[in-house]
Amino acid sequence: MVAKNSVANQVLEASATLCDAVDRLKFTDPVAYVYNPLRYAWSMHEKYIRTWGDSRRKVLMLGMNPGPWGMAQTGVPFGEISMVKEFMGLSGSVGKPDPEHPKRPVLGMESTRSEVSGRRLWGFFGEKFGGAEGFFKENIVVNYCPLVFMEDSARNRTPDKLPKEESAPLFAACDERLVALVDIYQPDWVVGVGGFARKKLDSLFGPKSPRGKGVLETGHLPGNIGTVLHPSPASPAANRGWAEAAQKQMVEQGVWGG
Repeated sequence: MVAKNSVANQVLEASATLCDAVDRLKFTDPVAYVYNPLRYAWSMHEKYIRTWGDSRRKVLMLGMNPGPWGMAQTGVPFGEISMVKEFMGLSGSVGKPDPEHPKRPVLGMESTRSEVSGRRLWGFFGEKFGGAEGFFKENIVVNYCPLVFMEDSARNRTPDKLPKEESAPLFAACDERLVALVDIYQPDWVVGVGGFARKKLDSLFGPKSPRGKGVLETGHLPGNIGTVLHPSPASPAANRGWAEAAQKQMVEQGVWGG
């Protein structure tokens, strides 16, 4: 029997609230398609949280938003298919976004495409910690924004490229959920995977943020904010040995021991 106020239940409640909030938002050209995997892949996302995210954590790692061949397919952050199946041991059905871009079909766990970022990220964690149980004992990975944005050509468009009138309400909803997750997981460290995520963490929990200044008296304030290089193949630095770079960053910042 699942405890009513379990960590997983609290996390899922916060994410369901975000799912509803972003579904009410409107986006204009050049955004032509918007996928919300928290909606059509909710059952897989729920399995991820219930299986691997049901306790407080020392480290919360934050990505930006789903990739078309990762979380967009599986509902799991950086959710490269083989890693979700083999590393995390998760399986299940995934629905369809509506509308769906013909060049970016959602095939769920049947997808044969591989997301490089997810393969790098989870592959490194698996090697370092000896498997999923070792990694998730003290770490959790979440995404800041749950939406995938695509242009009519199927080109991916990241949230930081949205006009302010569209990004402002989106980021407000995402901020609220992120603050809730930090309050629930009570991490000592929050780590941005890439520059965008790091900026969001600084704005919410850094020394110049309302929490950092003590303006907000309630809620958890992580003691440390870190950064790790994004594993995207679009990053030349990541292509020169992402795992080695990530290991060095995490150790030098003090997030992990050697």
